[in-house]
Amino acid sequence: MRSFLISTVILVFIFFTSCNPKPKKQDHSDKKPKVSFVENDLDKSIDVLIGGGLFTTFRWPDNMTKPVLHPIFTAAGTEITRGFPIQPREGERLDHAHQIGMWLTYGNVDGSNFWGNGYAGLGTRSEDGGVIKHLNVDKLTEGSGEGVMVTTESWINKLGKEVLSEHTEYHFMAEDNVRIIDRVTKLTATGNDVVMPDTKEGMFGIRVARQLELPDEGEIIYGPDGQMNKVKEMLNNGVSGNYRSSEGDTGLEVWGTRARWMDLYGNIGNEDISLVICDHPKNQSYPTWWHARGYGLFAANPLGAKDFTKGEEIMDFTIPAGQSTTFRYRVVISSGFHLTDAEMNAYADDFAKKY
Repeated sequence: MRSFLISTVILVFIFFTSCNPKPKKQDHSDKKPKVSFVENDLDKSIDVLIGGGLFTTFRWPDNMTKPVLHPIFTAAGTEITRGFPIQPREGERLDHAHQIGMWLTYGNVDGSNFWGNGYAGLGTRSEDGGVIKHLNVDKLTEGSGEGVMVTTESWINKLGKEVLSEHTEYHFMAEDNVRIIDRVTKLTATGNDVVMPDTKEGMFGIRVARQLELPDEGEIIYGPDGQMNKVKEMLNNGVSGNYRSSEGDTGLEVWGTRARWMDLYGNIGNEDISLVICDHPKNQSYPTWWHARGYGLFAANPLGAKDFTKGEEIMDFTIPAGQSTTFRYRVVISSGFHLTDAEMNAYADDFAKKY
């Protein structure tokens, strides 16, 4: 009898346990980190945080001629942008002081140079220079895996008159060890027709850290004493960058070619990194020409046909009065591995479906 009662209790326990199983612990291992923003009014900047760590900073100080994203970090916290001229690091080149972080400008907008203004250093202006003035942050939306920032800027020519109104969306995204920035910029001609004659000096650019440059020769660098030092031969220790395009072009040969994406890959320390820019099918001149240099300038320019084709094509672009044009670019940054062609094609395909 006793054994019968024990067996009955066990069977009842099994029955109720199977009908009311203990709740399983939720697996948050694949939960995407939160993208958040910290506004710094005194510094005229906004920090973009992913999982509480700094990803990049949107900045528009008075001593610069345009808003930029600087610095930019990988998922592991490694800076991929050049520090100069904001925060110079030993061994960096000191050329092209106007190439700061990530930006979108153009070298000839109705005769004003927005690309090269400030080439002599922070706080300087060129006689023909135009200034992109940040006016407002229209929206900041935080979220899991993606945050959105919307801004308004004014392109002011060398005479102090606005020629273009800019409306830009930044989408900051996190996927495991990959970071993504989508920039969608709408430019509107606010007065007369705005002519943007053909020049290689444009348009969407990034100036990368020394380690992601292609090995090169002599240059003026930032020395350990904090002074400019001219060297006959650059120390190429740790310099490992190389280009590869969607069309299979590599190295310095990518300059002036056209491609739907371009990968600048290398390593900083022991960290393998791919830095990819994707063009968008709705952009002018898709697939874009690439103004990609060995010294660390990595830029897509849809309007520089004459320089890139040695005069065989000419692209003198115009935005009619009151009308708009939009430029869309995606930046993909991998940490700890190099992206494959298939992966880059997938990111480019996904981007092509948006915006």
